[in-house]
Amino acid sequence: MGLCKQLIESLKLIEKDNATMHASQGMPTSAACQLAADDLESSAEKSIFSTPLPSCTAHPSPRLQPFTTPTQLLPTPLGLASNSPKPIIAPAPDMETALGGANWLLGKVISKLSDDLVAGYVASSELGLNFDNIKTQLNYTLGLLHAAQGRDISYNPGLQGLLEELSKKADEAEDALDELHYFMIQDELDGTKEATPDLGDGLGAQAVHALHAARNTAGNWLSCFSCCRSQDDLLASDNTHYTSKGKSGNGIDGGQCDKLPFDRVAVSKNIKQLIKDLHSKCSPISDLLKIDTSSSRQPSFPVSARRPQTSAQITQVKLFGRDDIFEKTMNQLLNATHNDEILSVLPIVGPGGIGKTTFTQHLYNDKRTKEHFDIMVWICVSTNFDVPKLTKEIHGCLLATENDGNKVANETSNLDQLQNSITERLKSKKFIIVLDDIWECSSSAKWENLLVPFKKGDTTGNIVLVTTRFPKIVDMVTKATDPINLRGLDPDEFWQFFQVCIFGEIQDDHDKEDLIHIGRQIANKLKCSPLAAKTVGQLLSKKPSPEHWLEILENKEWLDQKHDDDIIPALKISYDYLPFHLKRCFSYCALFPEDYKFDSSEIIHFWVSVGIIDSSGQDTKIQDIGSKYLDDLLDSGFLMKGDDGNYVMHDLLHDLALVVSSKECAYISCSSFRACDIASSIRHISIFMQNNYIDNFGEEMDKLKRRIDIRNLRSLMIFGEYNRASLVNILKDTFKEIKGLRVLFMSMNYINSLPHNFSKLVHLRYLKLKSSYYSEVCLPRAVARFYHLKFLDLQDWNNNCDLPRDISCLVNLRHFIISNEEFHSNVAEVGKMKLLQELKRFHVKKESQGFELQELGQLKELGGDLCICGLENVRTRGEVNEARLMAKRNLIKLALVWSGNEPSVRDDILDGLEPQKNLKALSIVNHGGGICPSWFCSLKNLEALSLEGVSWSTFPPFGQLHHLRKLMLKNIVGISQFGPDLIGGITEKSFSQLKEIVFENMPELVEWVGGGMTHLFSRLEIIMCTNCPKLVSLPFSECSGSSTQDNSIWFPNLNDLNIYQCQKLCLPVLPYTPMLSSFKTDCVSYSGGDLRIKMPTELAFDNLGEVEILRIKDATCISFAHLQNLHALRRIHVEGCEMFMGRLDDDIVLQSVQSLYLSKFPFTSKSLPKLFKCFPALSYLLVNASDEDHEEEVVLQFPPSTSLRDVSLMGYKNLVLPVEDEGGFQGLSSLESVSIGSCGKLLSRLSIGEAASSINPFPRSVKTLALWDEPGTLSMALLSNLTSLTTLHLADCKNIKVDGFNPLITSNLKDLCVYNSREDETEPYSIAADLLAEVARTKSMPAGSFQLVELRVDSISAVLVAPICTRLSATLRELYFYNDWRVESFTEEQDQALQLLTSLRSLCFNSCRALQSLPQRLPSLSLEGLLIYQSPGIRSLPKEGLPDSLQQLNIIGCCAELYDECQKLRGTRPDIDTYKADFLLLHAIQAFCSQHHRSLDYGSDLFSAAITALLSFHTQFTHSTLHCVTVHQSKGMINIARFF
Repeated sequence: MGLCKQLIESLKLIEKDNATMHASQGMPTSAACQLAADDLESSAEKSIFSTPLPSCTAHPSPRLQPFTTPTQLLPTPLGLASNSPKPIIAPAPDMETALGGANWLLGKVISKLSDDLVAGYVASSELGLNFDNIKTQLNYTLGLLHAAQGRDISYNPGLQGLLEELSKKADEAEDALDELHYFMIQDELDGTKEATPDLGDGLGAQAVHALHAARNTAGNWLSCFSCCRSQDDLLASDNTHYTSKGKSGNGIDGGQCDKLPFDRVAVSKNIKQLIKDLHSKCSPISDLLKIDTSSSRQPSFPVSARRPQTSAQITQVKLFGRDDIFEKTMNQLLNATHNDEILSVLPIVGPGGIGKTTFTQHLYNDKRTKEHFDIMVWICVSTNFDVPKLTKEIHGCLLATENDGNKVANETSNLDQLQNSITERLKSKKFIIVLDDIWECSSSAKWENLLVPFKKGDTTGNIVLVTTRFPKIVDMVTKATDPINLRGLDPDEFWQFFQVCIFGEIQDDHDKEDLIHIGRQIANKLKCSPLAAKTVGQLLSKKPSPEHWLEILENKEWLDQKHDDDIIPALKISYDYLPFHLKRCFSYCALFPEDYKFDSSEIIHFWVSVGIIDSSGQDTKIQDIGSKYLDDLLDSGFLMKGDDGNYVMHDLLHDLALVVSSKECAYISCSSFRACDIASSIRHISIFMQNNYIDNFGEEMDKLKRRIDIRNLRSLMIFGEYNRASLVNILKDTFKEIKGLRVLFMSMNYINSLPHNFSKLVHLRYLKLKSSYYSEVCLPRAVARFYHLKFLDLQDWNNNCDLPRDISCLVNLRHFIISNEEFHSNVAEVGKMKLLQELKRFHVKKESQGFELQELGQLKELGGDLCICGLENVRTRGEVNEARLMAKRNLIKLALVWSGNEPSVRDDILDGLEPQKNLKALSIVNHGGGICPSWFCSLKNLEALSLEGVSWSTFPPFGQLHHLRKLMLKNIVGISQFGPDLIGGITEKSFSQLKEIVFENMPELVEWVGGGMTHLFSRLEIIMCTNCPKLVSLPFSECSGSSTQDNSIWFPNLNDLNIYQCQKLCLPVLPYTPMLSSFKTDCVSYSGGDLRIKMPTELAFDNLGEVEILRIKDATCISFAHLQNLHALRRIHVEGCEMFMGRLDDDIVLQSVQSLYLSKFPFTSKSLPKLFKCFPALSYLLVNASDEDHEEEVVLQFPPSTSLRDVSLMGYKNLVLPVEDEGGFQGLSSLESVSIGSCGKLLSRLSIGEAASSINPFPRSVKTLALWDEPGTLSMALLSNLTSLTTLHLADCKNIKVDGFNPLITSNLKDLCVYNSREDETEPYSIAADLLAEVARTKSMPAGSFQLVELRVDSISAVLVAPICTRLSATLRELYFYNDWRVESFTEEQDQALQLLTSLRSLCFNSCRALQSLPQRLPSLSLEGLLIYQSPGIRSLPKEGLPDSLQQLNIIGCCAELYDECQKLRGTRPDIDTYKADFLLLHAIQAFCSQHHRSLDYGSDLFSAAITALLSFHTQFTHSTLHCVTVHQSKGMINIARFF
């Protein structure tokens, strides 16, 4: 303790300023400081390197350590002690991998040593190293390693062992140098000299030396006794957050995240030792490499890539699943003659094992092929594309076909003679030559040379058929012909092929049912690959037992098969052919989930972060390198590119990536995972999370934590959704010791979800954080201290946009990826981030430091899009000049925005904001000056221009912008004419590229003058005019509706026309040309096959042939005779149908229409016959009654139909069903769904006498039946024949009786809803209790036969009994109790019965007024959603808490006490999405929607949001809306208040 006290006093003494030190101890200052330094350094040396404390010997120090763990021996801030364990590196499987790994890692070390500051530190006298000689030796070794790559280095176990040791040391040294560099950046930012390369001998240097020695020694002592909370514990518990304005997220002012301390003594000694170790390894490795490389100078092809020979002989008798593409290819072969080409090349491309050779063998041996071609040659090219060799093979084949094999074939190797001979022999013959399995062709010249003799014949239609797995080969061999792309088989065809591979023939599904069931599961995992079917089929056929097959399924044993023709070996040949850097690129893709869509930037950023791409150069070069790597993998068939521009990897190639990377990378799914399957050497982990996970996931993760070196992980990527607190805690516990991460992907739904050591991730390069919309978290303050961070991805961050106050300390940040531009505008002092590539929004703020234009001036690398807002706060031209926009060469889009409230009238401000000349898009908003900027005409490459709210007296000459593709003029006063006078500078090139023009809020625009400028807008595709009240004409307005030819002259390519609120504008009849595929006016709109008519208007139906959906506001808006021209019409919606039947002429027949939605439709006895005559193919019919009462009783009689499947009738008080057996619905033999609501008399004739028990009004084909608000006395016997029902809803059928109930109608039910709404105590309950009691009593349905998934009833006691819950246990997922006013609390029996519902995921109590409490055993259920609605008696949640699995809790219309408990949950259970709403708000929305649903646009966000929310809450919504709109319940509840 005396030493501790002395150290503490010494620390205090040293940290005093120099003036105080001069007066201390009465001796010369320099001597005193030197003595203190010497003493402290001496004691530090002894403590660290000589005699560790006895009490700590049981705890050896890891290489990377936490800051304040009591059991640690060395308290070094980043654990740099030289005696710490080494990082684990995957043992190299072969010499190539060992060479590549050593080369890569040593190169990274040398790159670090090339940094001036790091090099200065290492070369300083403090380390005492001969740095220049060491660096020379390292470079020499690197050169030998580089030269050895790609050469046939013989296996040498000694060399391989040395290479692995070198790799380990290099990896460790790279870490140490990276940490040193971190503190150098910290010094630069904080103005300190903790990590200065050479402190010198002065007084300040001596003081710093003494300080570090004291801290080091004190740390060793204190670490053994410390029980202080770590910085991350404090960070996790303190939600204080700082925005760019210096305010905390919770209103508390404060500082920044604490910086990390630097231990100079430990760092220096560690680096010195590591570099010595590296140096010592170089000489023996160099000697061995010189021996090996001198004996082998030529690169060798990978041994495993030497392919087996193929032939034209068919190896698979039947070709499965290729009928269509086979016939298409055959037609191409046979019809090539018609192309008048002497030779055509047809490539067949696809991944390995997809069946290219088999497919080609069947083409080659087809009878039609043999009859069509005179000469047929098959050559297996494989990996050696040698033109003379291939030419000689082809020549030999030709001789063999002529029975002349003993002639010149083997007598010459002269290429010229061979080619001449081939030309002569093919001169008058039609031939097909197959070049199978081409792997490489180094140049197009080689390819053309091979084809020379085939292009000189007299015949046409000759074919060279090429098969390859590489798209780059396809690009080389032909440009004129589209390749035949072979993908996986159709699933049904694949299943047949798979059965043949297993059993030798296709099986009946009822034979071997147990095996067939498992076999189908296995087949689903094989991704329809023929090779996979063969490999796995052989495995399964060896032992056809369920146990064996299940074992294969669970372990994916097919991935372990080693034969050359098995899946992985066959695919791995392509992998072996890749150069080392592409192998790493591909293998690391294993960390992403299957079917993951890679954005090119995301995968390049990942490669940079893990060191595959050297990031020391300029970013443009990095992007180019990454793009080249992506293209190489694409060309090699390892990646595919979708139409959306994203990359995706085939599932089997993902399996290959998992196999080849298994020593370094692990991909874990929480639903299927065993720690023992993970190699202990892994450095990169990704985890796919979901809330349904294996029961022992926590145990397996605990095993994993002990199995691998968590501290030295380089990547941790967590995908998927995981809201459960238990999952978050498992992850936190597993990865609490992470230190060396370069890449971190994770979700942060609350502050405690951060890893324990989050603030110490000093190596981090790539951070991707996600948060859900309901969580209340801010970006962690520690992010601002990740000085090495290059990529910060907050694209999926759905919380507030506050940032740490010192976020600009991320001086190495290149890409800040966001979806909300507010993030970028909140960065104070952004100029510090000099490498930043993107800043979507910068806001000039008058009273905030760090938001001046000069900040932009520092961002020399800035590119992409930039919006500068708040320019009204710029006062001088000098401020403007400091932005240096002209120097930002990578800027593509620029927006300059002044506030509309304070427009600037100074023209020099805008003049000073001149951008670089190659700008592609420019937007200027609310500039109050009088003239346009002088630099405008210099933007010759401008493609998009938007001017909004400007007050210029003259406008720029738009006609001189020859590359302009989009022009937008908005809210501009003073422009009355768009024409030659405004455009200016017109030449032949003017507007030749223009595709879109927009006029919006132009109050004085009168006309667009065409004149003689028809040619200028020949490429225009989009015209939008919105709120231009004075606009009277567009260039085509003068043409009559019939003059479509004249209109086409003006805009021959126009396909989108939008005209809103332009009341005076005259338009031709739309669409005036078939090219116009989208248009919208105040009267009509059309897009994507959907035509909506709001008001009567004339339309050119001849040009509307693609219409599939027609929506009409009123039947009077249209002549139905015109609809006969719409041959693609499938669906009609009519909102006002009072005149509908009158407008349907007897001779109108619309064969294509399948669905009718008719609102306010008057039903008469003639309605249905006429409807079915006009629409004979009708499949879906929904009709709503009009508001008027119809007293005439109409017997509902559907004519016979085999097409009608779905009928909905709502609000008809005058309809009745006939009593006859064959009446009503019985003629509809294909009917599957019936919905009847508020049709008071419809079933009245069936409720009395014999009809009540003997008539079945609905055909037995019905699967969905919904009846609501039916007042008549009905018997369940009416439904006794409906044994195929899957959905049954009986709502507010208050007089229905259980008499005649057939329990078998429930045998297939998935959804049962039986309840009555209640206004008072006198209202009757539904028959739900009686129905369930009947089901419980029946013996014809054994337990387990119930398939119910969703149950909604108005009786709690009827459901929560053991007999019912036992039957529902296996399948029931959603249970809703409505309007039960009897139950006050749950009995012990009911609680126990509820526990039987093991599949239950959602539980709802709706309007249960008497209920006082929730079930006490609720926490033991596996609920994901709990809804309490309009149940004011429930005042608290269960004392034992809520289920761990719960994700959503919705409280609506309940008491204040329950609201308060929900509010507290945000602190204790932040993983639960808690929603609470006042009943009055909900009632208002409900009334709003009930009142307005018919007039709302069903596609609007407002309508969808309200309906989705209300249906999610299962409120008593108007039945007409429920059946008019199909809305799927969203996973996350919508915050309704945001929409109103």
